[in-house]
Amino acid sequence: IGALSLISAAIRKLGWNGKIVITKHGLKQKHLQADNKFIKIANHLKLQIQGLVLPASKTRENYWKYETEGEKLGTIFIHLVVENFTKGFSIFENHAGCEKGYFITSNGKHIPLEKYSDRKAYKAGNKNKIISIPDLILIDFGRSEVINIEGKKYQFCQNGIRELKSFGDIEKGYIKKYYPKSKIIRTVVLYGGTEKKVIEIEVGFLLNENGDLVLGIKAPKLFREAIKNLLDFWS
Repeated sequence: IGALSLISAAIRKLGWNGKIVITKHGLKQKHLQADNKFIKIANHLKLQIQGLVLPASKTRENYWKYETEGEKLGTIFIHLVVENFTKGFSIFENHAGCEKGYFITSNGKHIPLEKYSDRKAYKAGNKNKIISIPDLILIDFGRSEVINIEGKKYQFCQNGIRELKSFGDIEKGYIKKYYPKSKIIRTVVLYGGTEKKVIEIEVGFLLNENGDLVLGIKAPKLFREAIKNLLDFWS
């Protein structure tokens, strides 16, 4: 979909005003929904899908907007601060509403994460076989620690704490396999609210809506180093 969109947009940009027809698509009419992202792009670029009727769709005046309240504000913030103010970095990212990244192995290989721990069992009805993945995984080579992070809005803190318990499959199948000597830490990163302290030991960091940077009681040392270096840089 992304490649088709880019190629079609380039053709239009280069001045072609004639028909652009998508062929060999394998789609049925029922698959074409007006609110689908590609259908909106197809309408905007005046594309055709061979043998099917393209449903009309409304295009929002502003497709992009500044995020001001989502949980990703917390996870993206800690991600950027760690990578810019420490020697730690991300080995996997799946910030809310963003594209899921690849898992980076200890030898630098980028691999996709499996969706199921046992696909056959899941398809047979065992919904526990789906692999729960963190929003962000950071590695601290200096301390030999891998940090699994669940991001949440402040008001959903307890949900995030509960979700930490579901990271067993990814830790067993990926982290322990590729980083066997590293200690694994699970923590929650929050965004929102106006609190200036957190009492839950599972919460490593809070970025509140006023921009206050709040470290948890048992925040990973990598977080503490990152925030200290950030503040020192701007002091």
